[in-house]
Amino acid sequence: MVPSATPPADEAREIFTDLGYEVTATDGNAFRAERAWKQVDVLAVTDDVATADGDRMRCFVTWDDHVDRLERALDAEDHAYEWAVIGVSDDGEYQVARAPPTH
Repeated sequence: MVPSATPPADEAREIFTDLGYEVTATDGNAFRAERAWKQVDVLAVTDDVATADGDRMRCFVTWDDHVDRLERALDAEDHAYEWAVIGVSDDGEYQVARAPPTH
């Protein structure tokens, strides 16, 4: 069992690599994922969410048991960027808990 206090950074990189993104600019629990025209800032988080300003799409990757709390915290703030949340289970399976709106 993975401790849920440790952000799922390795799992987040694996998810985006498997989806065909090139993972670059790795900085601990944060990295940039790029594919064709799309750039996403990915942050692996638990309870501490760094929600700095920016205009690029953000994807927060967290453990399943943190998804609801994370979504509430993000909904409570006004962000200039679109964001998504992916929940990861202990066995590495994941589910997109919140996707950005489609235009």
